[in-house]
Amino acid sequence: MQRRTLGILLAGGLAAPSVARAQGWTPMFNGRDFEGWNRLGNANWRMEGAEVVADRGSGFLVSQRSYGDFEMRCDFYAEPRTNSGIFIRASDPNRIAAATSYEVNIWDERPEQRYGTGAIVDVAPVNPMPRAGNRWNTLVISARGDALSVVLNGQRTVDNVRDARFASGPIALQHAAGVNNDDTGVIRFRGVEIRTL
Repeated sequence: MQRRTLGILLAGGLAAPSVARAQGWTPMFNGRDFEGWNRLGNANWRMEGAEVVADRGSGFLVSQRSYGDFEMRCDFYAEPRTNSGIFIRASDPNRIAAATSYEVNIWDERPEQRYGTGAIVDVAPVNPMPRAGNRWNTLVISARGDALSVVLNGQRTVDNVRDARFASGPIALQHAAGVNNDDTGVIRFRGVEIRTL
């Protein structure tokens, strides 16, 4: 089944989750609320249909479950000014940061572009940085041992970079203040799925 079809079925509430599970993929959100996730900070996270959305404040949605070796995929929509990202293997679920986890960045207007959208902050830069603002994008993150990879819209932006600082931990979705402390950019996630490796 193609990913696009699976996303449509998930949004429609049909039997697609069982198909995803049969292929090893498990939805990380139930489409109704944030069961299995904790809030950290004051970002205004909410469910809009099958989408996880924030457009104000700074904070995280942190998975209650920890993950070691896994592949994660999702679609996201962000405005260019939105400071967002997906943090993986967070060593401290109460203090999410690039110093305590791997931050796969989503931020087209990040002042230091080499760690903007598609990079792993302070670990794996991108050059040139792909632009993701004002459209839907597909992101795939792989973590196997000390090898980390990121694919954005079919383009490999991080290719098996090696870093062994963090072996396991929760996953966190971010909405934060960007340039000039502006915390009003929108981030939308949908079809967030994971499978263990």
